[in-house]
Amino acid sequence: MPLDSVRRKLIDKGLLGHDAATHGGPDELMLVSSGPTSHLSRFSLLCGPSKKRVLIRQPSRTVLPVAQAHSPLSGDIQLREGVEFTFQKQFWDGSNWKLEQIISSNSLADGLRKLCTSGMSSFLHTTNDEKPFIKPFWAGALSYDLLQLTQPIRLQHPPEEDELLCIFWEIQNCVVHNKKSDKLTVLSNDSSWWKAVKQCLEGTPFDYERTLLKVSEGAKTNCSDLEHEEIVKAVQSSIIDGQLYQLNYGRTWEGEVASEPWDLFCHSIATNPAPYSGFLHMKDESFALISASPESLLSTENGIITTAPIKGTAPRGASEAEELLLREDMISDRKERAEHRMLVDLMRNDVGRIAQPNQVWVERFDVEAYAEVQHLVSRIKGRLSEHIDVFDAIQNIFPGGSITGCPRTVVCAAIDELEQKPRSFWTGSMGWFEPSTGSSSWNILIRTAELHKKEGIWHSRVTAGGGITIESNPKSEVAEAKWKANALLRSCGWIENSDPSSVGKSIHIHPLPLENKKSNHTVTTSICTKEFKENAVLLIDNLDSFTYNIAHSIAGLGHHVNIVSGRAISTLSATDLIANLKPSHIILGPGPGWPQDSPLTMDFAALAIQNKTPPLLGICLGHQAIGLASGLDLVPSPIGPVHGTPVKCLHSSTGLFRGLNEVSMTRYNSLTHLTADCNTSKDIVIDATDDTKSLVLAFHCKKASVFGVQFHPESVGSQSGSHILSNFLKH
Repeated sequence: MPLDSVRRKLIDKGLLGHDAATHGGPDELMLVSSGPTSHLSRFSLLCGPSKKRVLIRQPSRTVLPVAQAHSPLSGDIQLREGVEFTFQKQFWDGSNWKLEQIISSNSLADGLRKLCTSGMSSFLHTTNDEKPFIKPFWAGALSYDLLQLTQPIRLQHPPEEDELLCIFWEIQNCVVHNKKSDKLTVLSNDSSWWKAVKQCLEGTPFDYERTLLKVSEGAKTNCSDLEHEEIVKAVQSSIIDGQLYQLNYGRTWEGEVASEPWDLFCHSIATNPAPYSGFLHMKDESFALISASPESLLSTENGIITTAPIKGTAPRGASEAEELLLREDMISDRKERAEHRMLVDLMRNDVGRIAQPNQVWVERFDVEAYAEVQHLVSRIKGRLSEHIDVFDAIQNIFPGGSITGCPRTVVCAAIDELEQKPRSFWTGSMGWFEPSTGSSSWNILIRTAELHKKEGIWHSRVTAGGGITIESNPKSEVAEAKWKANALLRSCGWIENSDPSSVGKSIHIHPLPLENKKSNHTVTTSICTKEFKENAVLLIDNLDSFTYNIAHSIAGLGHHVNIVSGRAISTLSATDLIANLKPSHIILGPGPGWPQDSPLTMDFAALAIQNKTPPLLGICLGHQAIGLASGLDLVPSPIGPVHGTPVKCLHSSTGLFRGLNEVSMTRYNSLTHLTADCNTSKDIVIDATDDTKSLVLAFHCKKASVFGVQFHPESVGSQSGSHILSNFLKH
């Protein structure tokens, strides 16, 4: 790693660390793209001394009380918004960090936007070499617990008062390593630092010191294997009850480490190279992060946002033949593919919140193989709306869906209930952003150790987990968490084979064909959430993580869309909304829980049955609401939940299925209407069933233009979903 040698030389010359006080604070930050050069791994960055930084800390219990005891796993979701957090801007006075400015905000985007301002001038003495930065930028890390500013929930197990939640430094001095050219570029607004670093780096070959770690006593885990298995079963019970689709549970190992954080980091990226690795040392807080993360939360460049969710895991093989077999098993495994499909749909939705209508697409689908494990990875892109900046991007994407599950808000609350402690920086994000250009790159802090020094001894915490679905095997989930943790447990000196030469495999990327090449043609339609249009499609959002996928699909078919919350407290009834907005069509969206959890959706369903609405389509929870309004029973599926899996629809070739032959649609449901009940209804006609002919997958009303589908036509796994939606919009 060339920047390792650079760091040591700069420290020796007093240009980095405690001796650099004249140029800025002593904190350290390095972002490393280790592994082979690829579309994932382009630049590495060593940040020089900084003179300004921004912090966010956990508010006092007076300002933000602990949430009252409740059980999101059982459907008790307490939505709360509007609490303000304090953002501090500090400056380095030559010996200490001093307060410069303080503001309060209930928005992560607004708070950072006000304090993390754009640099006024470009870097001095730059060359024409390719580099990711033009002007000074900001870099640092966000704690997962900042979801308190991005999700409408309050935590039952929040961080301690005044605990660090965010640290960003303004970077005016740095060294960039371009992996493709293998060149180093010094960027600075400080001419003396630039000259000194250039002189320090000239004419001396780079060497690499192999790191041998000190063995530490074994770490303690927060739960036994048996307890971990019971947690998996508890999540699956919640899935059966219709409360969620997938949840990512984290298991923790904690203990003392005998080595310094930098040595742990060097060992980590030598044995487990990853493209989004990072090292952070905040010296006045005795706090450090080491991360060998393979996952990008998001990047922005030239108005395009990219996210690359990882979901689906298998171990590496002892031989190439065994590894190929394990890879093929993962690619064809129903559970792994469903888990991945859910995350692709979720992240398409999150990108869709801030993208231009119908300008979201899946660019790549790969298997990425790392030291211990191999993963399914998709790259999703979107063209940002004109009014969106880099701060809005992180506000809408954070925290990453691959480390929460879906529906997002519900599972964040359920994770808090299950893990019973703050996650801190694990599954948060480390990265950089340049306000002047709107460029940024953020990882997800997985494969990460968080270290705190207490009474002269470093203590480390490593967390790993996996996505739990209805098809998860509890013992396999326990094994997966251990695979993911192993590399860092070695780096902490807690398990044997800590010599970098004895462990780890090289990175490989294996491209796969896309599951569904959805159209992303340019449209003139709009998606409205505040200022609404008349004669548009009215979409009721029931706290689901796929609502914006539906909106973009409708916009792509040439219709404006108004999105209204079905779960928020409102004084407007369904009748009021119809009178005020005069919608051309209404779609009752999907969501967690039971239809009764959304009174507005039930209100619309009751009116629709009486033929008092424009043409109306219910999707999943919306479909179930129509059934309940018609007098049908809603029951847990007798053959079990299906989430993220395309299933065959036996249909009548009429109504919404006109023009279709054999079709498969992605289901996300645990509750269902039964054909035996529906066949006796005076108001409902069945249009499609599953292949057992016992579950209703679609119906329509006899006396009104009202339709319901128990699948997701907007999913990446629904090959004919656009045709279904187009047929509805023709009514």
